Amino acid sequence: MAARLSVLPSRRCLFDDPVQIRVAGLQPWQAVTLRASLVDESGELFQAHALYRAGSSGELDLSRSPALGGSYLGVEPMGLLWALQSKTPYKRLAKRNVLTPFYVDLEVYEGHGDMSRLLGKCTNERWFLGEGVKRIPVREGRLKATLFLPPGPGPFPGLIDLYGSGGGLIEYRASLLASRGFVTLALAYMSFEDIPAVPEILELSYFEEAVNFLRKQQQVKDTGIGVLGLSKGGDLALSMATFLPGIKAAVSISGSSFNSFLPLKGNGFTIPVHPYDLEKVKISDESGVVDFSDVLHDHTDPATWDCRIPVERSLAKFLFLCGLDDMNWKSDLYCRDAVQRLRQLGREVEFYSYSGAGHLLEPPYLPLCKVSIHRMLGMLVHWGGQWREHAKAQEDAWRRIQAFFWQHLMDSDIPKSKL
Repeated sequence: MAARLSVLPSRRCLFDDPVQIRVAGLQPWQAVTLRASLVDESGELFQAHALYRAGSSGELDLSRSPALGGSYLGVEPMGLLWALQSKTPYKRLAKRNVLTPFYVDLEVYEGHGDMSRLLGKCTNERWFLGEGVKRIPVREGRLKATLFLPPGPGPFPGLIDLYGSGGGLIEYRASLLASRGFVTLALAYMSFEDIPAVPEILELSYFEEAVNFLRKQQQVKDTGIGVLGLSKGGDLALSMATFLPGIKAAVSISGSSFNSFLPLKGNGFTIPVHPYDLEKVKISDESGVVDFSDVLHDHTDPATWDCRIPVERSLAKFLFLCGLDDMNWKSDLYCRDAVQRLRQLGREVEFYSYSGAGHLLEPPYLPLCKVSIHRMLGMLVHWGGQWREHAKAQEDAWRRIQAFFWQHLMDSDIPKSKL
């Protein structure tokens, strides 16, 4: 193998770290194909490839060299990561065990053809748990959670991390946030251990237990807790910030400003479910993919307002993030509804909507998942998104989430060393 393929500054990094991919030892102007391969924990193969031409010195730098074809086009330093696609259709790349890394095998082949002659290779080891971060399973009271502690005595800002209605205990975003300096509690609330896949009702007191648990941790700064949620987790984050004491900042990612799917029981009140009409479900004849984007009743109809989350009552700070190509539901409209209500009262609120981004806005460099099986529904759901636009949105959103929490939970700007 004549070529030297390198990953800088190190072959080992956190999953949300950008890296510089270089190739040296090629012929001047040589045509080559670069390929990235990753096998997930279920054995599913994800791959991306791109066609390049070396410069006059026989070197290639993906931060400057444009891809001429393949999985993406143009200068995309991290394209080989965010363009990864599963060989089996409709698979989502997600990390189950954060104690082990994903290994991304990078290879450079001669020419733009059949990839028969390998010129060089290396492996990028991408971790979800930073050095010294502790992972602690939590089974206290009713809580089903995992606590992640950054190294050192702190105090650190404290976060509660919620995923969507697919359920389970999802840890990879929480572990990355802990690696960036946040004490983070990944919290399960559906379909995990003795928690039913579809509970009859969600109790706000369960989430209050999580807040109280986190606030009593010695390493957590006593200025208040943050909460972030994706999809169903987004409207739960808004409800927690509205009804529970101690929540100082909340981030809704692709969420609704209305209570979705399951009734939410508080102290002396219950928020009903945003009404929906399953006759408005659109199903693709060929693939059977389901589009739910039109099933929810018109949120401007006063008949739906009893299920609206009264965020305007909250004193917390809010950040809303959504994709304009969200095919799961009209998250942009629901974000705008909440933002409008807050701004009418003169409240500061941050809101960013991303053109071409879909529903599943994840930490950066996790590839777009347009369609996958919804664990609770057991059917293929259309999430939306365009590859490049979604990838750029994830990078921007991730920076904004961290900056937002550093600002409002530590009463200071984000440390330069954390991003």
